Formats: sequence, structure tokens, C-alpha cells
Amino acid sequence: MTSNQIHGDPGPPGGKYRGKSKILALIAFLLLAFASVRYTPLSEYLNAHALHGLLDRAGFWAPLVFILFYTAGVCLFVPGTVLTGIGAAIFGPYRGFFYVYLGAMAGSVVSFYIARTLGRDFAASVAGERLKRYDRAIEQNGFATVLYLRLIYFPFTPMNFGMGITRVRFFDYFLGTAIGIFTGTFVLTFLVGSLKEIWVSGNWTGLMSPKILLALLLFAISFLIPKLAKRIRGE
Repeated sequence: MTSNQIHGDPGPPGGKYRGKSKILALIAFLLLAFASVRYTPLSEYLNAHALHGLLDRAGFWAPLVFILFYTAGVCLFVPGTVLTGIGAAIFGPYRGFFYVYLGAMAGSVVSFYIARTLGRDFAASVAGERLKRYDRAIEQNGFATVLYLRLIYFPFTPMNFGMGITRVRFFDYFLGTAIGIFTGTFVLTFLVGSLKEIWVSGNWTGLMSPKILLALLLFAISFLIPKLAKRIRGE
């Protein structure tokens, strides 16, 4: 295997045709993903009540089923905030964070490899010299680029697929994602899970509890992270 092939560059002439067939497969996958969420029964489970019933039937395997559901949802372009909110509402702030984080990481890896397998050859074959320079820059600064984009809350699934067609190293992508989504995921699951516990208990005085105030404070601070990341990046 040549160096070009390792990085997904087109290589021999036949590679260009393989790249076109793969990009058509990727486009077909994306269209099917959109249709499956919009026009199939899958959309019925995109709320905590319906999914809770499914997880109840799963019993001991409920956490694994949820993680797989989250992974599939990411690949099908279901908004991460929706999936995270559902997980927090079902499992609470702490277990919810753990399962949501695992599902988000698994989804980011699977969608990255779908794009890397189906889209990289075509992207390499049509990239102009300027795009190739950006491609090489991402390869050399992959971790910092991924971490920065995660911290400024760049749309989750589009970034997964977009990074898959670049030359970013998988380890840089994985580590940048793992660190970059940690805070935002924790804050959202902690806030939604804590509010759900108060709603279930009916003890509305808990809205003024230190736990909820801490959750709101963390939620507010999370909006400052993108601004801080941009300022550091600019400097």
C-alpha cells in the first residue's frame, strides 16, 4: 500500500472511478438517513416517554440499547441535544452522562469511518491545490483543529462526516472529540437530569437547591467556552 492510498489519495486512474462510486454510496446513505428519521417509525422513539418503554423491555440491556440507539441517531443526523436530553431524562444526571458520552463517542467514530470509507477517495481526487494545503494543515494540526471545533459547538454530526473526508489522523480526531465534548455533554445531562428528578418528585422547592443552581451556573459558563476558545485561537 502506498503513502497516497493510506491517506485516501486517488492513486491509480481506477481509483477515481472507485471514488465516484463511493461518494454516490455516501450520498445515498445520507439521503436514507434523512428519510429514515423523517418517514419511518424511528421518529416515534425520539422522545423520552417512547424510548423509556423500549428500554424497560430491554431490562438489564437497557444501557447498551440506549448507547446503540444514540450511536445510530448520530449517524442518522438526529440532533445531539435531542439524544442527550432523552438520555438525561431517562437515566438521570450521572448515569445519563456516562451513557450519553459513550453513545456520542461511538457515534462520532462510526460516522467518521463511514465518511472516511466512502468519501475520502473522491474528496482527494477533486481537491484543488488550495484545498490540498488545508488538508495537509489539518493532518499536521488535527488534534488542535478538532478540539477547537468541538469547543465552539460546531454541529456534531456534520463535523464527524466532514472530518472523515479529510486527512486528519484518527487518534487526533478521537482525542480531540473525547476532550472537546466532555464539558458540554456533562453540563446538559446534569441540568436536564436534575430538572427531571425534581419534576418526578414534585418537590418544586428543589428548583432553588444548590444542585440546580450549580447546574444553571455550569450551563451559563458553557456558553463562554466557545468565546474563550475563539479568543485563544485568534491570539
